[in-house]
Amino acid sequence: MYSSSGMMVLLIIRILDIYNMIIFARVIASWIVQDPYNPIYRFLFTMTEPIMGPIRRMMPNMGLDFSPIVAYLLINILQRILLSII
Repeated sequence: MYSSSGMMVLLIIRILDIYNMIIFARVIASWIVQDPYNPIYRFLFTMTEPIMGPIRRMMPNMGLDFSPIVAYLLINILQRILLSII
């Protein structure tokens, strides 16, 4: 059984899983939604831009936006670090 701090770490890992799903949904929505003022797209943009915006600014402009991939990888690394703490 996990301690209370272990349970907190597991909760954070699950929240990061949900955030990865939101990033994935934004990527898919960017291919499908033509209206940037669509409420669903605005929600996805608002939730993910605080992470993806700074990543995008640090990366060189290569014509394609690789910030979702980098964000996913960084979150995955963070999850692995958190798992090693438990």
